[in-house]
Amino acid sequence: MPAASISDPAYLRARAMETLFERLEKLCEGAIAIDRGGRVVYVNEKYLTALGLKQTSEAIGRPIEEVIPNSLMRRVAETGEPILLDIMELGGEQLVVTRMPIEDEGGEVIGAIGFVLYDHLESLKPLLARVAQLESDLRLARRQLSNARAARFTFADFVGTTSAIARAKELASRAARQSVTVLLTGETGTGKEMLAQAIHNASSRAERPFVSVNVAAIPDTLIESEFFGTAPGAYTGADRRGREGKFRIADGGTLFLDEIGEMPLQLQAKLLRVLQEREIEPVGSDKISRVDVRVVAATNVDLRKRVSDGVFRPDLYYRLNVLSIDLPPLRQCLDDLPDICARLIEDISASGDYVSAKITPSALAALARYDWPGNVRELRNILERALILSDSGRLTGDDFVHILPVGADAGPAPAQPMTGSVVPYAEAEAEFEKKTLEHALAASNGQIAEAARMLRISRATFYKKLAKFGLASGSPPV
Repeated sequence: MPAASISDPAYLRARAMETLFERLEKLCEGAIAIDRGGRVVYVNEKYLTALGLKQTSEAIGRPIEEVIPNSLMRRVAETGEPILLDIMELGGEQLVVTRMPIEDEGGEVIGAIGFVLYDHLESLKPLLARVAQLESDLRLARRQLSNARAARFTFADFVGTTSAIARAKELASRAARQSVTVLLTGETGTGKEMLAQAIHNASSRAERPFVSVNVAAIPDTLIESEFFGTAPGAYTGADRRGREGKFRIADGGTLFLDEIGEMPLQLQAKLLRVLQEREIEPVGSDKISRVDVRVVAATNVDLRKRVSDGVFRPDLYYRLNVLSIDLPPLRQCLDDLPDICARLIEDISASGDYVSAKITPSALAALARYDWPGNVRELRNILERALILSDSGRLTGDDFVHILPVGADAGPAPAQPMTGSVVPYAEAEAEFEKKTLEHALAASNGQIAEAARMLRISRATFYKKLAKFGLASGSPPV
């Protein structure tokens, strides 16, 4: 072979293409080629069995779709765009294929060629599983990015027509039309964050972030940086790029501060400044930046008492209390119980397989006899537990007998006239505590763990109380 041919780029390119084709044809499980019009011009022997043919002449000259139904080879020949890796079904089998255009010397597409790389997917299962996992992770990340700072509740979700709920919604609607600071008060589980989201969604800030922070859940050592962010390298171990705080993240939107009564005193002064000046200063920085954030705070404690106890700044209290909205406990809104239960069951059904879930009047009567210290949050948990344990999805009073805490089925005891000597309060309290322990033991058949769970105390505390009153542990009272 002349040395000039070996160094000729065109010759090398031609030989490379021939070598590639020869190697692919040997290694692959089948090969087929078509012309610009989609007619088969070549098929190798190995592909005949998969195509259901006995000899190559049966395929030559026929449209590719007659040989391989739903083939994408024609698309490659017409567009010149390769399909480098694809899974094709043929005769009930899944094949891994690649399709590439064929060009003439002038670069004009004159056809297409396809190779079956694998005729069994077993060897590719780890790769396919990884791809599927990456696709799933990508979908989840996209969903989280679109919803992470979005408020989903509206005033329609805050169910109820009793006067206390109607008053709360009316005040919240007024708050939504302004950018005033709002203070939501009420017992735990009354729906304070739901109402905060409804205010945000009804306001001009609805398209901006809604950021929720539980103040009590943040360690004191991190709470300042959590709120105001940190400058790059502000302290040992700090992120070199710095970190944005919740105020910066919520800029233009709403910052919901739950359990505001638990905020440390040293941070209260900084929060007051932000509310007054609309400025923040990240930890470790001397630069001040402006923010536009509406603050909605919530608490289940008496902030005025916290002020008098010296653990909450009076000036911050007055700044937060521009518009105060009190959310009533569930026991004061029992007329709304049917509507609230219907909405909660609708939400629970949407997240599980409870298609025919319904609640009966006897179930509502049983629920109405309980005082609901956990309010709507506790009610939702009880309803969900009942639906999980129900075989029919039709909840009756019997479904709540073993779910509601001890004593829930008993109505309020009638007031007794006070005659004779009055029992000291300490003695009455001790007697009540003893009776409660006895009832819990009876209801749990002497199972300490179950009795403690019913009373929402630890087993250690339960044992101590048993010893205090001289009650036998492990067996119900007679």
